[in-house]
Amino acid sequence: MYITVAELADYLELPEAYLQQQIQLGHIKAFHDGKQQLINRDQFMWHKEQLDVKRKQLAAEMEEPLPEDWDAKDED
Repeated sequence: MYITVAELADYLELPEAYLQQQIQLGHIKAFHDGKQQLINRDQFMWHKEQLDVKRKQLAAEMEEPLPEDWDAKDED
């Protein structure tokens, strides 16, 4: 199923102009059916889910404490 840029803008609460710019830059895959730009909804949702997973992983890594530095001088 395909959705229009306007529908995606409503869903993401972003301006249509921003999404058009992202399409032109190649960050969002879309095709033109002769009247409007269409985006594959399933592909976009899968990509969004992958980004959400990566964001959660990054947040978890940022919460981990840094390991203590070992001092090489103490081992001699």
